[in-house]
Amino acid sequence: MAINNSISKYDWQYLLTGFFLISVFIFTDLIGAIDKEYFYFVPKLISDQPHRIFASILIHADLNHLLSNLGGIIITRYFLMRLGIQSRFFYLEFIFICSFLNFFIIWFYEKILSYFNIFPNYAALGFSGIIYALFGFLLLTSFYGKKYFLGKKIGFKSNYEVQKMLKTICLIGLIFSFLPGVSLLGHLSGFIAGFFLFLI
Repeated sequence: MAINNSISKYDWQYLLTGFFLISVFIFTDLIGAIDKEYFYFVPKLISDQPHRIFASILIHADLNHLLSNLGGIIITRYFLMRLGIQSRFFYLEFIFICSFLNFFIIWFYEKILSYFNIFPNYAALGFSGIIYALFGFLLLTSFYGKKYFLGKKIGFKSNYEVQKMLKTICLIGLIFSFLPGVSLLGHLSGFIAGFFLFLI
């Protein structure tokens, strides 16, 4: 089926997201006006600095990290168009809800580890957890379709071609997540969050 990939009335969501990520990168990495260490996702600091739950997705380690996640936004936009998106706010709502759901999944994982006296010490950052959540959500959507999200119409239809592409991308992404310096936990928690958001 032919798809019109020209600018649509829904594109402002992706453009706003990309603009915000680029702007934060300019202020943190190029100008140095903001110390991005104040935004890292550090589990032991969350109780005193809850802003890190959302702020951590806005910062990136370097330009390559930012560009890869901007590419992820373009890819998810393509799939959303192919699935027939009919919502002006779905993308932004998804990002907001997923930020907190990712945190809850990681918190639950760490509680299990603490039961065995294992206390991980790490810092996470970047938009890729949201990208992987979208991949998980859209993978299930490509199988079953999804008409509503949180009571609002989104109008997604199942699509076999999208399903095939997403299977490949998710597999490659999983392998990529095992590379040094890549947050496997962040990607997996995002993917699980995407599955969960599909079910509600």
